[in-house]
Amino acid sequence: MSTGEAAKTAEAREPSSRIKFSSPRKIPIVGVVTEDEEVQGAFKSMDLNRVIKLFEETGKDDLEERQLKSVKKLVQCYQNGFPLRDLAQIFKILNLCAEKVKTQPHFIEPAYNIIKLCGLPFLKKKASDEITYAEDTANSVGLLGDLMKIQNSELRIQICKCIIDFYHAEPPKKHITGYQQASSSYKIKMAEVGGLAKTMIQSLELLENQLVEKLWVLKALQHLSTSEVNCTLMVKAQAASGICAHLNDPDPSGQLLFRSSEILWNLLEKSSKEEVIQQLSNLKCLLALKEVFKNLFIRGVSHYDRQLRNDILVITTIISQNPGAPMIESGFTRDLILFATFNEVKSQNPLVKGLKLSNSYEDFELKKLLFNIIVILCKDLSTIQLLIDGKVILALFTYVKRPEKHKILEWSAAQYEELQLHAIATLSSVAPFLIDEYMFYNGNAQVLEFLAWCDNEDSFFSHGNSFHGAGGRGNKFAQMRYSLRLLRAMVYLENDTINKDLCEKGAIQQLIGIFKNTISKYNDKEEAILLEIQSDILLILSGLCEHHIPGKEIFGTGGVDIILHVMKTDPKKLQSGLGYNVLLYSTLDSIWCCILGCYPSEDYFLEKEGIFLLLDLLALNQKKFCNLILGIMVEFCDNPKTAAHVNAWRGKKDQTAASLLIKLWRKEEKELGVKRDKYGKIVDTKKPLFTSFQEEQKIIPLPANCPTIAVMDVAENIRAKIYAVLGKLDFENLPGLSAEDFVTLCIIHRYLDFKIQATHKQRELANKSWGNFLARTSNAKTLKKAKRLQEKAIESSRYGERPPNAIFHRTDIKGLNATVPSGGVVTVESTPARLVGGPLADTDIALKKLPIRGGALQKVKAVKTVDEPKKGDPT
Repeated sequence: MSTGEAAKTAEAREPSSRIKFSSPRKIPIVGVVTEDEEVQGAFKSMDLNRVIKLFEETGKDDLEERQLKSVKKLVQCYQNGFPLRDLAQIFKILNLCAEKVKTQPHFIEPAYNIIKLCGLPFLKKKASDEITYAEDTANSVGLLGDLMKIQNSELRIQICKCIIDFYHAEPPKKHITGYQQASSSYKIKMAEVGGLAKTMIQSLELLENQLVEKLWVLKALQHLSTSEVNCTLMVKAQAASGICAHLNDPDPSGQLLFRSSEILWNLLEKSSKEEVIQQLSNLKCLLALKEVFKNLFIRGVSHYDRQLRNDILVITTIISQNPGAPMIESGFTRDLILFATFNEVKSQNPLVKGLKLSNSYEDFELKKLLFNIIVILCKDLSTIQLLIDGKVILALFTYVKRPEKHKILEWSAAQYEELQLHAIATLSSVAPFLIDEYMFYNGNAQVLEFLAWCDNEDSFFSHGNSFHGAGGRGNKFAQMRYSLRLLRAMVYLENDTINKDLCEKGAIQQLIGIFKNTISKYNDKEEAILLEIQSDILLILSGLCEHHIPGKEIFGTGGVDIILHVMKTDPKKLQSGLGYNVLLYSTLDSIWCCILGCYPSEDYFLEKEGIFLLLDLLALNQKKFCNLILGIMVEFCDNPKTAAHVNAWRGKKDQTAASLLIKLWRKEEKELGVKRDKYGKIVDTKKPLFTSFQEEQKIIPLPANCPTIAVMDVAENIRAKIYAVLGKLDFENLPGLSAEDFVTLCIIHRYLDFKIQATHKQRELANKSWGNFLARTSNAKTLKKAKRLQEKAIESSRYGERPPNAIFHRTDIKGLNATVPSGGVVTVESTPARLVGGPLADTDIALKKLPIRGGALQKVKAVKTVDEPKKGDPT
């Protein structure tokens, strides 16, 4: 029996697992592996160049049959995988088969079989083969994407399966002697280098109406998008917009939406997030996302549908962060607001008719995501009217109330608490944009009532499981913290209506009472959250009392007491990182806004040794507080009772306030690089206060609304404030000063004189300029001398050589004895009418009119140019 007959018999006995291709005739497979070689698992040598040459031949009768036989022989020979060294030639043969497919359909099956073998691990003979043949391998793998252009469904699906096999490598069927399997990640790396992801994205455009093939491509892309390199290539090929725009395409299986959303997630996480957002921020993509989300929201019932719905909402939230995304134009914003509020505000919209959220984990996450996207959407002022129409403020305020006992809720207690905190946090962002709505629904009254519940001793067990509930387990501190944040956001608007309403409703007294209660509730476990609550209370009080004398009077002694309590805090705690620094800043701000300007409060503060506490803080020598404390000291020194308190203070080692201030002055000058000798005396008498920064500073043009460097120097460093405080103490009879202190005190005393010194210099220059002007006008010799100097300066500023063919224009008038520069206004005499013939001389209409006053319409053929008029000629 011949070899060919044996092969036919073997093929007849074996069950075929190949895809059945429609073909008019069967081509027998040529056996190339003997029984002994099959046992050993070795490749029989095959001349691939001969196969390539055979494919390049033309014009022979049996050429097609010979080509098909050679390819089938190749497939049989390499049934356990392709060696890396042969890969370039094998893919050249595959490419030649692909070129013949359009006119010779019989080559589809050989191409299919070669691609199928590409799914097996590549084989290497040497460890260095992976590096040696890396370029050939990358080019070969990249060719798979180009083969998607072949219009054959089975072939396209097999290419996708081959790519998926890169990520699920199976060992070869038999061990090949002398060969090893390439590393599992080698193919994946070569796919990245070869740009396979980019060509696969481009192939989607060819599959508009082929759902099955499209799903396979998306599955392949889902695997490819797990790599950052591939994601970058896909984004460059506009993958995000191309995939998102077809999210809503018909697909009974649901795979299209699932795989597409997974790819979008990977693109957002593993490539340029900004570029992906930019691609998705178009009307077509947002309309597709809107329809998909709406369908899943209304009709989704399974766990999978709800999870996918939430994923789509997160992607939408990311897109909405781009101000240029047409969220309003697509109608998506209106729908999102409706879905966020329909549970709290009854709506007649048919989209939500009969719709109800369950207490499942997915619906609970959906509610939080909807609150979150409202915070992002409200930053676009175009959304404000939609928020008003959707009654967002009313919906959010349904959570700002004490839990009612025995009331059936659709959420569990832990879920409701988390939603409550999330809703109040959302109000803090949304309410400042909707002031009228906030006041219409009595926002201040509702928040103050809720704060009263937070402060009372009712039994309430909070779970504190969420991000917003941190530090609030078993108490109401989390609710109090977010309510105060909401009040702080509204007070910071400096809206007279809101602040006046809060004062009338007793907010100042209530907040002082809450502060005192937090002191009694203090414990180490909730220390951080209590400090934040106290800081917010003081900031709110500052906002209510600033520029409002009645508010300062209400603040009164009770408010001063809580400020004094904070100022007595152990200084070591300022370095704890728990929030004592913030609390101290808030306290100093409250002194400025709530006490200063109200004489009864100032006097009470002085009586309770408040100035002593301020100087104790100043003595800590913490630069971040010094400027603010000294500013408060300057204002307090307007009170005649303050000086006695300042002089009476003693610090460590019996240090006086004057000594402390002078020491701070020297420290500030040292940091600024002011030149002083070892005794503290002035080194540069011309620039006694000049800093090293000012010497290095170049002249920078600034707009008119920006403060000058001189003004910023006074505002930022503390020398001006120290001068002001010591000035209020009259610079005399200051106790506890050393000899060096007295030297420094003399400099401080002359601080203002040294600062006007620049003004004196400018005045001297102006006087000198005026004297020179008077000398020129009263003395001819001085005038001529000035004129010669001016001409010399003008001449020296000109180019030495005049460019060829240049026209020289004189800039001065001969015989004119003036040294002042020409003004910005130039007087030009009109050319005489007899020369130009009047304004209508060059028009046809001028010929139809009669001449006026001696021929104003006469045409002059030529005009002789005269350099200078002769004496006696008319001008």
